Amino acid sequence: MTYPEVIPISYEPDYHTDRIGRWRDGQFLGGVVPAFREGYSRTEDWLSHKRWYAVLHRFSPEGHYLDSRVECTGADDRHRESVDAADRRLDEWFTELPDLEFGDIAIRPFRLEFDGVVFGLILEDHEGEECAELYPNNLGFYAPWDGLYDT
Repeated sequence: MTYPEVIPISYEPDYHTDRIGRWRDGQFLGGVVPAFREGYSRTEDWLSHKRWYAVLHRFSPEGHYLDSRVECTGADDRHRESVDAADRRLDEWFTELPDLEFGDIAIRPFRLEFDGVVFGLILEDHEGEECAELYPNNLGFYAPWDGLYDT
């Protein structure tokens, strides 16, 4: 495989990658994301199974994974309340990152599980094409590895 050591991710204000950038000690990737727990099969009460998470991953200046903060703030059956709570939590976490500046990042693949959900930037093969998939966001990064993604 010919994956790059670090995967560039472009900052896009008001879109999927609008909460990424750098801080005094490295880089960060944050977001508010919905996800179903692994193994979930669609049921009539699916809204109560679709959970909302505030997520903040931190990386070294070279893109090595350091740690994550993840918090489930509710389910989609209370959509607005759950999303607003996740936004508030993420904003609180951002205040703890000195010299925070939004912008492009370049990070190495990583993976973690929280609350039965996979989070991370995971190297995969999609129909014969190398890809780095950001979970649970479902953003795919491909050659020419320019930071742009497919949804």
